[in-house]
Amino acid sequence: MRKMFILTGVLALLLTSCREKQPKMTENVNPFFTEYTTPFQVPPFDQIKNDHFMPAFLEGMKQQMEEVNLIIRNQEPPSFANTIEALEYSGPLLQKVSDVFYNLTSSNTSDELQRIAREVAPIMSKHRDDINLNPQLFDRIRVVYQQRDSLGLDQEQYMLLENKYKDFVRGGANLNKEEQERFRRINEELSTLTLQFGDNLLKETNAFRLVIENRADLAGLPTSVIQAASDAAKAAGLPDKWVFTLDNPSRLPFLSYADNRDLRRELFLAYINKGNHNDSTDNKAIVSRIVDLRIERAHLLGYESHASFILEKNMAKEPKKVYELLDKLWQSASPAAAKEAETLQNRIKNEGSDFRLEPWDWWYYSEKIKKEKYNFDEEVLRSYFQLEDVISGVFMVANKLYGLRFTERADLPKYHPDAKAFEVQESDGSHVGILYMDFFPRESKRFGAWMNNYRDQYRQNGQPISPVVTIVTNFSKPTVDQPSLLSYDEMSTLFHEFGHALHGLLSDCTYPSLSGTSVPRDFVELPSQIMENWATEPEVLNMFARHYQTSQPIPTGLLESLKKSQYFNQGFTMVEYLAASYLDMDWHTLSSDPQTDVLRFEDNSMKHIGLIPEIVTRYRSTYFQHIFSGGYSAGYYSYIWAQVLDSDAFEAFRQTSLFDPATALSFRQNILEKGGTEDPMVLYKRFRGAEPGIEPLLKKKGMR
Repeated sequence: MRKMFILTGVLALLLTSCREKQPKMTENVNPFFTEYTTPFQVPPFDQIKNDHFMPAFLEGMKQQMEEVNLIIRNQEPPSFANTIEALEYSGPLLQKVSDVFYNLTSSNTSDELQRIAREVAPIMSKHRDDINLNPQLFDRIRVVYQQRDSLGLDQEQYMLLENKYKDFVRGGANLNKEEQERFRRINEELSTLTLQFGDNLLKETNAFRLVIENRADLAGLPTSVIQAASDAAKAAGLPDKWVFTLDNPSRLPFLSYADNRDLRRELFLAYINKGNHNDSTDNKAIVSRIVDLRIERAHLLGYESHASFILEKNMAKEPKKVYELLDKLWQSASPAAAKEAETLQNRIKNEGSDFRLEPWDWWYYSEKIKKEKYNFDEEVLRSYFQLEDVISGVFMVANKLYGLRFTERADLPKYHPDAKAFEVQESDGSHVGILYMDFFPRESKRFGAWMNNYRDQYRQNGQPISPVVTIVTNFSKPTVDQPSLLSYDEMSTLFHEFGHALHGLLSDCTYPSLSGTSVPRDFVELPSQIMENWATEPEVLNMFARHYQTSQPIPTGLLESLKKSQYFNQGFTMVEYLAASYLDMDWHTLSSDPQTDVLRFEDNSMKHIGLIPEIVTRYRSTYFQHIFSGGYSAGYYSYIWAQVLDSDAFEAFRQTSLFDPATALSFRQNILEKGGTEDPMVLYKRFRGAEPGIEPLLKKKGMR
């Protein structure tokens, strides 16, 4: 989301010092200080150097301070235009450098970028607070807000005014001076701690390697997985060995196929103990401190808990409603998972073993049963999901739904050789935006998959500003013998992130802070998750899924096996996710210092819901980046909330056709284009005609 900043005298000294230290730039002019001359004004990655960031941050804050001061000193009565809009469009340089910097620290970081991030974090925190806690600025906003019903504002203007006023109140504008000083210190410390959490997690992930020297220990693994491990070993300077890491494309196949149970256990325990080694990258103390500070900040602002503070702006509105949803789903998911565990235990017994099913066994025996019961082999299916074909598939779906066209642009600068850039156009050839895609794991990239913007869509002075969107993933890399072949889950993930990208690309809003994905956290996953529905449809799979060697489509029998297996292991999948959602909510509904260690709190949380010992919560506290270093604190439930929405929404297409033009146009106009300009339930009901229920989701999961 767009952020606002202001510079103080202390920061001015920092700027002066920075200028004194910087050499005079002649040939290497700081590109942030000029208009980009690249096609579509995408960031000139080939020109941006690390030493450009801090001067641009500081100058950006300085310039925004001047713009904010102009608003404050304006002698005319406060109005929507001279106060709210002026504030909304302030700080373009700061936004420009922030968009590039924070994307790079996630997708292509370095020790130097992480050092800059640590240095700038408290400065930026202070800068945001200097805006939110400025009494003269808030006075002007309050005057406009009190007149809101008599100003003749349109819907988007009204929402912008509502958000600005509430953001200031939630940002501490109504606190007394002493409380505001404490509020500043809390925010500053939180900005540093959340950054450190993510840095520690990246180091922990990169530090672990399971090195296998004996080929016999590779028994059960598909040839492609063995080859990828060999390539990883060679890259690490370990010829004639095999290396497995904690990245999903390496870890999950090993857990699913490796016959060596001891090695499965070693890899699994390494994963679930990230950030939990009582060393320099341990995250337990950071988690505890973050929770304490969030509680204190919520109390300062008059909220019972951090969750109450966060959820006020979401569709759920209050913790009680989140727990009600989780409890309803848990009542169906937990018995289903227990039954699945019993089935796996029987499978172990039938092969002549007497050990108890453990979490590191679940993927392995699930894969065996799925293959036996449904004649369904994930590795066989992977052969039909060559990355380039899946990309073509999501492009074809977007074309059939919305008429969009995608053209790769080799002439656009890129931040890493792995990245690809595409121009997105309407069916008539008019420009929509630019889409970057970056697929493979590397040490400079954080774990997981995400979408973000290098530039938001908006309009200024009537002129359209087109979006620059990025999708970043950690998919299986090509090997010496074969191209990048995606698992079924990875294929679905690409559809998911592409749905986020469409939300950003098709936005049609005036104000940047309301455009695209700038919506409540429990609504933002609807556009992404509904796209996953197309990924499972045989009609869609037949459009793009071809065997990478023979170019043959997926055989009918394999499609039927896939369809029959869609309910398989859904208890595990939902329980694993719901457990993490409960953990998030339990941390953030605390109303006082928990006074307990992190692991004990986590154990108690899982015991309270009755999580069976054969399953571990999807994210344990020490590597729960979504909530301790991302934007999902008290919001991880959003994925399942959005699954309720997307399951219900996709019924509209099932009732017509997968690519029904009228339904697609309605979804585009009422959801994708609207951003955060209206209440999300209003938007949803305008598309669907009613509020959603949970029955379509439970039916899709095979629990009805």
